[in-house]
Amino acid sequence: MGDITRQPATQSANSSASGRERACGAAARTLAPHWGAVLALALFLVAGLAVLDRYGITGDENLQRQAVEANLGYLASGDIRAFTSALPADVDKFYGMAFEAPLLLAERAFGVDDNPRVIHLIRHLHKRLLFLVGGLFAYLLARRVFGSRLLAVGAMLLFLLHPRLYAHSFFNPKDISFLAMFMIALFLTHRAFKRDNVPAFVLLGLGVGLLVNLRIMGVVLLAAVPALRALDFALAPGWAERKRVLLTTVGFALASALTIYALLPYLWADPVLRAVEAWTTLTNHPVIVPELFRGKVYPNIDFPIEYLPVWFSITSPPFALLLGAVGGAAILVAAARAPRKALRSDRLRFGLLAVGCFATPVAGALLLDSNMYNGWRQMYFLWAPFSLLAMFGMRFLASGPRRLRTKALNYGAAGAGFAGVIISMGLIHPNQQVYFNFLVDRVTPERLRSQFVVDYYGHSRRQALEWRSINGPARQPGQSAIDGNYPADILFQTLALPESARERLANAAPFDVVPSGPRTSWFRSARELHRMEAYGNALMIIESRDDLREVYEAVRRREPVRDGAFDVHRIDGALALVMEPCAPAFVERVSVALRAFPVDPGDLPAWREGKTFEPRYFDMSRYGAYFDGKCAASLPLPAYPIADFELRWSLELLDEAEARGKARRAREEGRLLTQGFYDIYLADGELAYLKDSCDPAETEQPFHLNVYPERVSDLPEEQQEQGYERFHFEFLSNGAFADGACAAFFPLPGYPAAAIQTGQRDGEGGDLWFAEFLIDPARRWAESAAGASVEPVARSVFDVHTADGALVYVKEPCEAADTEARFFLHITPERVGDLPEERRARGFDNLDFEFFPNGALFEGRCAARAALPEYAVASVRTGQYVSGVGEIWSAEFAVGR
Repeated sequence: MGDITRQPATQSANSSASGRERACGAAARTLAPHWGAVLALALFLVAGLAVLDRYGITGDENLQRQAVEANLGYLASGDIRAFTSALPADVDKFYGMAFEAPLLLAERAFGVDDNPRVIHLIRHLHKRLLFLVGGLFAYLLARRVFGSRLLAVGAMLLFLLHPRLYAHSFFNPKDISFLAMFMIALFLTHRAFKRDNVPAFVLLGLGVGLLVNLRIMGVVLLAAVPALRALDFALAPGWAERKRVLLTTVGFALASALTIYALLPYLWADPVLRAVEAWTTLTNHPVIVPELFRGKVYPNIDFPIEYLPVWFSITSPPFALLLGAVGGAAILVAAARAPRKALRSDRLRFGLLAVGCFATPVAGALLLDSNMYNGWRQMYFLWAPFSLLAMFGMRFLASGPRRLRTKALNYGAAGAGFAGVIISMGLIHPNQQVYFNFLVDRVTPERLRSQFVVDYYGHSRRQALEWRSINGPARQPGQSAIDGNYPADILFQTLALPESARERLANAAPFDVVPSGPRTSWFRSARELHRMEAYGNALMIIESRDDLREVYEAVRRREPVRDGAFDVHRIDGALALVMEPCAPAFVERVSVALRAFPVDPGDLPAWREGKTFEPRYFDMSRYGAYFDGKCAASLPLPAYPIADFELRWSLELLDEAEARGKARRAREEGRLLTQGFYDIYLADGELAYLKDSCDPAETEQPFHLNVYPERVSDLPEEQQEQGYERFHFEFLSNGAFADGACAAFFPLPGYPAAAIQTGQRDGEGGDLWFAEFLIDPARRWAESAAGASVEPVARSVFDVHTADGALVYVKEPCEAADTEARFFLHITPERVGDLPEERRARGFDNLDFEFFPNGALFEGRCAARAALPEYAVASVRTGQYVSGVGEIWSAEFAVGR
């Protein structure tokens, strides 16, 4: 019996084992024909994991994360105002959350959302894996199109071995995700047209919807698919085929539209209008980025028409450019020779789609004069169709006479091209993002830096910080630590370093990590410690930082030669600038333009011939320092004698005397609106924020300001839906320090304002302080009602008065919490026919309202006003309620009007 009971168990184990063996054998047989692709992807994966920690953090990564947080908050609250105010920039409302939201939710689930370094590594791994998935789909797509594993592996390698894209696949959250998804969408397009059934086109619609969710440029495929189906409809031999075309097209359209709508919350309120707004905004991106291009600094985004073609040509592997050009030409020639065959041939028609997906965005960008900057990174998705066109070119070149020899020569040349790219990537690792090919001069030292923006994302700064954490002198007692006196971009990159490196940096002597712009005729007179280079061009320079306390001590008792925002002194061949008190932001964000007028104009550099001065520009974060509430800077003067000089600040800083005068007039002649963290006055059409005892650090965060007009129609059209206009301003440009106090000023818009919300947020997005108040005439009735002695028509939590055709709600004493619940106001008319048509069935009018901006809270009292309708009112029922809870209080009374 024992043997009998054990036997089935043995059989079961053998059966289980054989099942696993069969599964493994099936997997091995499936993968065996694709061993080249599997091996290549495995090598790319291992190589990526090995260098995952070598790349720094981009500002875009943090902005994307903040935008997703705002989207998730909107999903939870449904408050569009809170959503738009929580976004890092207005344009971020048009970026979907399909790829970023899972990352943020995973961070929270695993409890790492407060660890910047772990977040940084997770996000880099995510982007890298997504890039490899794009390479996998390049292989699968090329295998379907060409029926050749060799060409499929070539397409995958070409996709993954673009040097710039290789580096960006670790740290670029937008462009790489869109590139990978574009390749996946191309695969789904080929699959859908091959299978020609509804499920395949629905899946394609989901893919294209995700593509548009990443970037509006996904409309390239959103438009291409229906266009191709229209051709299929025209060429279909009968109604059955045409019916299938219609059904599949409808399935695609619905799936893509629903995916876009579901994953982009900003569209929900008004899909059509906001979709148009998204297209207009993102095809003419509002961000302005001055940039060096072909030796000329363009002060804005108005680059010449050759900007995109030049950048694409000089930063892509040359052999790939040749193959892509041959492939595109071969496809167009074949289609021109036999148009109907081209439309019916699966391979040739897909080739035309690839040509269209590459050429249409380029032509559109040139014709529409779309805003581009940072090279061609907004157009990285072009590499997906171009890598496939290159394989069309390879196939064409390998199909000539003496086919075997031609194949060997072409594949050998392509192999040499890949090898050259790999070697070039290795030589500049980990700065492949600055790859240039031999179409530009990359041999002459500093040549590239004088012609093009090189490391625009500043990733070499991370490597510079790592070098500084190991090398160089240690901090002396009394010197500033790394986080005490450094620009935000340096502090931000330290988050990418291990904790041990950060500790070593905190103990390092003061230093600067200087981004290398175009070569100029002057450099800061500082000791260079180290430089990060590529192709003989400096990417980042580490300099020692002089302790400017000595400068301050040397000049603080002297009379300045110029005064103003900064006191200016002449000292040892330099200008010493001193400001006291001062905020760190002055050092981090102000730049100074110096015009030096020589005694002898012949001393000017040759390139300044015919001019009367030499311009020099100084970034205060490099030339200045902040300590103990003071700012000091030392700006080197030219070596030749100068007769005079002019200084101009990058921002219109207020002069101390001007600030004193405006503050005095505000207190004496203006009207106090509210008291608190700042006393806020209204004087001469502007708000004056005044604080008698001011810590400069309190001025670091920007001020936000919501202005509610008396008439919504006065607002700009795009602001009328939300009912107020939003402004932001910096103390740096709108304020000044004077006599230990600080004052900032902001002019109100030209239309009459009813109410104001204003304040500052701390670094984590919470309120540092917040105030809301009413402006004339609203404040007059609020103050009058708050002190009213007439008997109210109803008494409850709020006493209700009638005055001048309105209800006035008064509470004393009152706290902010008393005003948070919504007020309900139900009006019963003497004649039901006076009601709006949609209200007549109910018999009363609903005029519910929020306390703000219809009320004011001041001096421990609060009052709100609600206008009664023009028709005769019989009775009123009013109070406050909370959704899901019920009424807090209510009152009912007759009006007799």
